[in-house]
Amino acid sequence: MPTGTILVADDDAAIRTVLNQALSRAGYTVRLTSNATTLWRWVSSGDGDLVITDVVMPDENIFDVLPRIRKMRPDLPVVVMSAQNTFMTAIRASEKGAYEYLPKPFDLKELTTIVGRAMSEPKGRPASPAEETNEHIPLVGRSPAMQEIYRVLARLMQTDLTVMISGESGTGKELVAKALHDYGKRRNGPFVAINMAAIPRDLIEAELFGHEKGAFTGAQARSSGRFEQADGGTLFLDEIGDMPMEAQTRLLRVLQQGEYTTVGGRTPIKTDVRIIAATNKDLSHLIQQGLFREDLFYRLNVVPIRLPALRERLEDIGDLVRHFFMLAEQEGLPSKQIDQAALERLRRHRWPGNVRELENLIRRLAALYPQDVITTSLIDQELSQPAPSSLNGEDASQNLGDSVERYLNGYFDNFGEALPPPGLYHRILREVEYPLISAALAATRGNQIRAAELLGVNRNTLRKKVKDLDIQVIRSSR
Repeated sequence: MPTGTILVADDDAAIRTVLNQALSRAGYTVRLTSNATTLWRWVSSGDGDLVITDVVMPDENIFDVLPRIRKMRPDLPVVVMSAQNTFMTAIRASEKGAYEYLPKPFDLKELTTIVGRAMSEPKGRPASPAEETNEHIPLVGRSPAMQEIYRVLARLMQTDLTVMISGESGTGKELVAKALHDYGKRRNGPFVAINMAAIPRDLIEAELFGHEKGAFTGAQARSSGRFEQADGGTLFLDEIGDMPMEAQTRLLRVLQQGEYTTVGGRTPIKTDVRIIAATNKDLSHLIQQGLFREDLFYRLNVVPIRLPALRERLEDIGDLVRHFFMLAEQEGLPSKQIDQAALERLRRHRWPGNVRELENLIRRLAALYPQDVITTSLIDQELSQPAPSSLNGEDASQNLGDSVERYLNGYFDNFGEALPPPGLYHRILREVEYPLISAALAATRGNQIRAAELLGVNRNTLRKKVKDLDIQVIRSSR
């Protein structure tokens, strides 16, 4: 039978009652308070074997109390609960030294399991560093799916564990990787990202590990690779499923031995990087096909994180919309609001492009419409836009020109005598570039050299556009 005293601090009487009943039935002695002052008096007197506390208390924020608790009683586990279910709440709980963070409403069975684990662990658990964080929120959403991701990320911040992020295109894999870096112990080092799908397969090894002068045709000088550039920081390997087998073998050796050689080089170079990989593919299926090394998968998949598709977290759409409108306003676009009916219309959409598709929609709404409040009719108008026509010669080009002209004429008519906000050229150009480049890559089955020729642009220009626009390059055999 469990024993020990648990201190519960929450200004909600109903929560105190529920916790008292559940923990008492489990065999613990429970002491209840509605304020942080009493909690601190109990802790400073040496009372209690574990604390369960809300963040926002009537007299003090618990994040201001936690450092004092950790200093006075570093072995006392503190479980933090909060209805402010944001990424930053989870991160601050971890950085301030909380044993665990639970979003409200919490699962009572999960809470009792956490209590049992904390009470049975040996004392002397090291405190997390209490460092202040930037209040900018890199991840948005309060759905249960996102809450679990926040908790996992909070546990990983002070580690160097290799992480594998999986999820559909547009779910925010690089955003999660950047958050792991920016709020982790390597935050003062570089964050270097490389997209395997955006680099010619024969150049990936040189991009990763660098090359010596004369290593191959065109190598006129020594060049550093991404591992060297990321030394002391984080290397993000995006779309790892597109890495060719030869590069996989070299990467495995780096993960095993902690060193690498440049292409054309002989001297081993020690590396100190944290690896975060990401994929939108089923790597187990690639392993079965002989396209991905199983031993490399296990080296990379130390901590797996699956990002939910937007259709799996529709309750987050309101927060995401407000967040994207705020970002658009910070960039100089007009302030916008959205009515409830329009939000419901967004929740009924399937969102094949996930959060990226929603963000692009919100930017268009902020840039192209003069209305202060976005209504269902505007949402319907945007979501019913047909996909870009395939490229089939002069007729298609003329039809596209006519469509763009009609669209822009209607857009200017909406403003009446006023003019739209500055920067229209670049906003419209970006909207056109994405489907144009995507269509060219699809037509050439992901061959960027042929796509560049088709578009009439330099290959390096195309590669930069693919990276800047975050276009997923999917290769397939004929």
